[in-house]
Amino acid sequence: MDLVLGRFADAQIARWSDAELDDYERLLEIPDQQFFAWVSGAETISADYDTAMFRRLREFHDSGEALK
Repeated sequence: MDLVLGRFADAQIARWSDAELDDYERLLEIPDQQFFAWVSGAETISADYDTAMFRRLREFHDSGEALK
């Protein structure tokens, strides 16, 4: 999951507010298997983690930006 989260952060972190950084840090606490299931769409994300930050992360990876 480090690649998923790391590439997203590398590309976006300079624009984040303190609140967005807090949201990102909260995502880091999710166990890898659970996080991957949510990011890949294999499972529906828990409502308490379905944040704007998580949706931006999924859009980032779904768009292929992570592969650039």
